[in-house]
Amino acid sequence: MGTMVMSGSRELRILDAAGLAAAYAMAEYAVLLDGDALRLSVGQHADDLEAYWPSQRYGFITAWNPRSAPQSDAANETANAALTARLDAIGAARQPAHAFDKDGQWREAGWLVANVEPDLLDLLAREFGQAGVLSWAFGEPVRLRMLMPKPVDTELAHVDWADPEPHAAIR
Repeated sequence: MGTMVMSGSRELRILDAAGLAAAYAMAEYAVLLDGDALRLSVGQHADDLEAYWPSQRYGFITAWNPRSAPQSDAANETANAALTARLDAIGAARQPAHAFDKDGQWREAGWLVANVEPDLLDLLAREFGQAGVLSWAFGEPVRLRMLMPKPVDTELAHVDWADPEPHAAIR
Protein backbone atom coordinates (compact mmCIF):
# COMPACT_ATOMS: atom_id res chain seq x y z
CA MET A 1 0.00 0.00 0.00
CA GLY A 2 1.30 3.45 -0.86
CA THR A 3 0.65 6.56 1.16
CA MET A 4 0.65 10.01 -0.36
CA VAL A 5 0.75 13.08 1.85
CA MET A 6 -1.64 15.56 0.25
CA SER A 7 -1.10 18.62 2.45
CA GLY A 8 -0.12 18.88 6.07
CA SER A 9 -1.53 15.80 7.77
CA ARG A 10 -3.88 14.90 4.92
CA GLU A 11 -3.14 11.56 3.31
CA LEU A 12 -4.62 9.58 0.48
CA ARG A 13 -3.95 5.87 0.84
CA ILE A 14 -3.82 4.00 -2.44
CA LEU A 15 -3.94 0.22 -2.33
CA ASP A 16 -3.92 -0.46 -6.07
CA ALA A 17 -5.87 0.44 -9.20
CA ALA A 18 -9.07 -0.99 -7.72
CA GLY A 19 -8.51 0.98 -4.51
CA LEU A 20 -7.89 4.15 -6.50
CA ALA A 21 -11.07 3.59 -8.51
CA ALA A 22 -13.05 2.99 -5.32
CA ALA A 23 -11.69 6.22 -3.80
CA TYR A 24 -12.62 8.21 -6.93
CA ALA A 25 -16.07 6.60 -7.02
CA MET A 26 -16.70 7.51 -3.36
CA ALA A 27 -15.48 11.08 -3.79
CA GLU A 28 -17.87 13.97 -4.16
CA TYR A 29 -17.78 16.37 -7.08
CA ALA A 30 -19.29 19.84 -7.40
CA VAL A 31 -19.68 22.29 -10.27
CA LEU A 32 -20.08 26.01 -9.73
CA LEU A 33 -22.84 27.58 -11.81
CA ASP A 34 -23.91 31.18 -11.22
CA GLY A 35 -22.71 31.02 -7.61
CA ASP A 36 -24.43 27.72 -6.84
CA ALA A 37 -22.46 24.54 -6.09
CA LEU A 38 -24.25 21.59 -7.68
CA ARG A 39 -23.11 18.23 -6.30
CA LEU A 40 -22.31 15.21 -8.45
CA SER A 41 -21.75 11.62 -7.33
CA VAL A 42 -20.70 8.58 -9.32
CA GLY A 43 -23.73 6.38 -9.97
CA GLN A 44 -26.25 9.17 -9.39
CA HIS A 45 -28.21 11.21 -11.90
CA ALA A 46 -27.17 14.87 -12.24
CA ASP A 47 -30.70 16.22 -12.70
CA ASP A 48 -30.06 19.68 -11.21
CA LEU A 49 -26.96 20.22 -13.32
CA GLU A 50 -28.63 18.94 -16.48
CA ALA A 51 -31.65 21.20 -15.95
CA TYR A 52 -29.45 24.22 -15.24
CA TRP A 53 -26.78 23.61 -17.94
CA PRO A 54 -28.27 21.33 -20.64
CA SER A 55 -25.83 19.43 -22.84
CA GLN A 56 -25.63 16.09 -24.64
CA ARG A 57 -22.51 14.93 -22.74
CA TYR A 58 -20.65 15.93 -19.61
CA GLY A 59 -17.23 15.24 -18.20
CA PHE A 60 -15.12 16.19 -15.19
CA ILE A 61 -11.37 16.56 -15.61
CA THR A 62 -8.58 17.91 -13.45
CA ALA A 63 -4.88 18.50 -13.96
CA TRP A 64 -4.06 18.41 -10.24
CA ASN A 65 -1.66 15.84 -8.74
CA PRO A 66 -0.70 13.97 -11.92
CA ARG A 67 -0.01 10.26 -11.53
CA SER A 68 -1.65 10.56 -8.07
CA ALA A 69 1.53 12.21 -6.78
CA PRO A 70 0.90 15.24 -4.55
CA GLN A 71 2.09 18.52 -6.04
CA SER A 72 2.44 21.99 -4.58
CA ASP A 73 -0.42 24.44 -5.00
CA ALA A 74 1.76 26.39 -7.44
CA ALA A 75 2.46 23.30 -9.57
CA ASN A 76 -1.23 22.36 -9.52
CA GLU A 77 -2.28 25.88 -10.55
CA THR A 78 0.25 25.83 -13.40
CA ALA A 79 -1.10 22.47 -14.59
CA ASN A 80 -4.66 23.78 -14.29
CA ALA A 81 -3.78 26.82 -16.42
CA ALA A 82 -2.34 24.51 -19.09
CA LEU A 83 -5.48 22.35 -19.01
CA THR A 84 -7.64 25.46 -19.29
CA ALA A 85 -5.68 26.51 -22.39
CA ARG A 86 -6.14 23.04 -23.94
CA LEU A 87 -9.88 23.10 -23.22
CA ASP A 88 -10.13 26.56 -24.77
CA ALA A 89 -8.12 25.39 -27.81
CA ILE A 90 -10.64 22.61 -28.54
CA GLY A 91 -13.57 24.96 -27.90
CA ALA A 92 -14.90 23.05 -24.89
CA ALA A 93 -17.64 24.75 -22.90
CA ARG A 94 -16.51 24.54 -19.27
CA GLN A 95 -17.52 25.44 -15.75
CA PRO A 96 -15.29 25.46 -12.65
CA ALA A 97 -15.64 22.31 -10.58
CA HIS A 98 -13.82 20.37 -7.90
CA ALA A 99 -13.53 16.91 -6.39
CA PHE A 100 -13.30 16.28 -2.67
CA ASP A 101 -13.55 13.51 -0.13
CA LYS A 102 -16.52 13.28 2.20
CA ASP A 103 -14.34 14.06 5.23
CA GLY A 104 -13.07 17.32 3.72
CA GLN A 105 -9.43 16.24 3.89
CA TRP A 106 -8.76 16.26 0.14
CA ARG A 107 -9.79 18.63 -2.65
CA GLU A 108 -8.78 19.07 -6.29
CA ALA A 109 -9.90 21.82 -8.65
CA GLY A 110 -11.00 20.88 -12.13
CA TRP A 111 -13.49 21.57 -14.88
CA LEU A 112 -16.89 20.28 -15.84
CA VAL A 113 -16.97 20.20 -19.64
CA ALA A 114 -19.86 19.88 -22.03
CA ASN A 115 -20.00 17.92 -25.29
CA VAL A 116 -16.44 16.61 -25.19
CA GLU A 117 -16.44 13.06 -26.54
CA PRO A 118 -15.17 10.42 -24.09
CA ASP A 119 -12.17 9.46 -26.26
CA LEU A 120 -11.02 13.09 -26.41
CA LEU A 121 -11.60 13.52 -22.67
CA ASP A 122 -9.49 10.39 -22.07
CA LEU A 123 -6.69 11.77 -24.25
CA LEU A 124 -6.69 15.08 -22.39
CA ALA A 125 -6.63 13.28 -19.05
CA ARG A 126 -3.67 11.16 -20.16
CA GLU A 127 -1.88 14.28 -21.38
CA PHE A 128 -2.19 15.69 -17.86
CA GLY A 129 -1.25 12.44 -16.12
CA GLN A 130 -4.70 11.65 -14.74
CA ALA A 131 -5.91 8.16 -13.77
CA GLY A 132 -9.59 8.85 -14.33
CA VAL A 133 -12.36 11.22 -15.38
CA LEU A 134 -16.10 11.43 -14.99
CA SER A 135 -18.06 11.05 -18.22
CA TRP A 136 -21.77 10.61 -18.88
CA ALA A 137 -24.58 11.39 -21.30
CA PHE A 138 -27.57 13.58 -20.49
CA GLY A 139 -30.16 11.63 -18.49
CA GLU A 140 -27.75 8.85 -17.48
CA PRO A 141 -26.01 8.33 -14.14
CA VAL A 142 -22.55 9.87 -13.67
CA ARG A 143 -19.85 7.32 -14.56
CA LEU A 144 -16.19 7.07 -13.65
CA ARG A 145 -13.77 6.18 -16.46
CA MET A 146 -10.47 4.77 -15.20
CA LEU A 147 -7.59 5.17 -17.65
CA MET A 148 -5.69 2.04 -16.72
CA PRO A 149 -6.08 -1.68 -17.19
CA LYS A 150 -8.96 -3.20 -15.26
CA PRO A 151 -7.69 -5.26 -12.33
CA VAL A 152 -8.71 -8.93 -12.36
CA ASP A 153 -11.88 -9.68 -10.38
CA THR A 154 -12.76 -6.00 -9.98
CA GLU A 155 -16.38 -5.02 -10.38
CA LEU A 156 -17.31 -1.51 -9.29
CA ALA A 157 -20.72 -0.10 -10.11
CA HIS A 158 -20.71 2.79 -12.59
CA VAL A 159 -16.97 2.42 -13.29
CA ASP A 160 -15.63 1.86 -16.80
CA TRP A 161 -12.05 0.87 -17.53
CA ALA A 162 -10.84 2.60 -20.69
CA ASP A 163 -8.30 1.21 -23.11
CA PRO A 164 -4.97 2.07 -21.50
CA GLU A 165 -3.38 3.03 -24.82
CA PRO A 166 -4.29 6.30 -26.51
CA HIS A 167 -5.31 5.92 -30.15
CA ALA A 168 -4.76 9.43 -31.46
CA ALA A 169 -2.95 12.60 -30.65
CA ILE A 170 -4.70 15.86 -29.85
CA ARG A 171 -3.67 18.70 -32.12
